[in-house]
Amino acid sequence: MSAHPSYPAAPMTSPVSAKKKAQLLPTQAFLAKLFHWINLISLIIMITSGLQIYNANPVFGGRAGWHFPDLFLLGGWLAGGRKWHFAAMWFFSLNLLWYGVYVFVSRRWQRRYASASDLQVLQTGQNPKRKNYAWHRVAYTAIIPMLLLAILSGLAMYKPAQFHWLSALFINWQTLRTVHFITVPVVLLFTLAHSFLALKVGNFRLVKSMFT
Repeated sequence: MSAHPSYPAAPMTSPVSAKKKAQLLPTQAFLAKLFHWINLISLIIMITSGLQIYNANPVFGGRAGWHFPDLFLLGGWLAGGRKWHFAAMWFFSLNLLWYGVYVFVSRRWQRRYASASDLQVLQTGQNPKRKNYAWHRVAYTAIIPMLLLAILSGLAMYKPAQFHWLSALFINWQTLRTVHFITVPVVLLFTLAHSFLALKVGNFRLVKSMFT
């Protein structure tokens, strides 16, 4: 009789290897998750209510200019859009402020923002993963002045009399509205680039870990 073929025993997962695998899963601090949730919700409210304000008097083309469909609007009318927009603006701005303090106190800024070594890696580096990290830090750094521009131009339109000196920096009202409007697609592009780079560095698990 021929001998029965032998099959390798099913691999057993030891408690040590299971624990090591669990440790490899990306985890985020509670404050980082809170920051991302508040950012996401407030951004959605600001964009949809901002489009409601835009439709009342489009930045480009005057009242006869192109309007956004009702599907993307929040507020129902101009005054309603303004109330939603400015309410969400305070959540968004204060969220950025406290997170900036958190990054500074925890010294996360030392590995969060671009440095000379990151620029050198982008020029001559050969490690794709290191380049992804460098691009991520460049994006984090570049978005700061754009967020400040969005907040300052928004404040100038919110209280033009109280912040007349701020409004004056933008020359005229149309320029102010145009600058504020342009910051919206830039922030959206940053969000997409930020998510794309996170997927390249840590797959979907890294993105999911920011919200769960």
